[in-house]
Amino acid sequence: MSKVSESIRRGLEEALAYSKGKADEGKYRVHVPQLIDVRAIRTKLGLTQEEFAGRFGFSVNTLRHWEQGKRRPEGPTRAYLLVIDHSPRTVEKALRAA
Repeated sequence: MSKVSESIRRGLEEALAYSKGKADEGKYRVHVPQLIDVRAIRTKLGLTQEEFAGRFGFSVNTLRHWEQGKRRPEGPTRAYLLVIDHSPRTVEKALRAA
């Protein structure tokens, strides 16, 4: 078996183990994209800037700067926005409980 095919085989085995929850998660890193489309997330949720900011704990001014491209969300904020995008109800529930 060639080195390339062996590498592909190992990769597929690792992907399968990960999908079944059997992989060592300590070996994997989370990828948080550099660019987050905050306006798209907010629009998908059907919220105004004021509603989105209030619901998820952002300043309206900061939100506006992100949406206008004057600033970008940084590290942990990008991750938080991804969670909001994928599970907004879960985030709201956690924030209400806090």
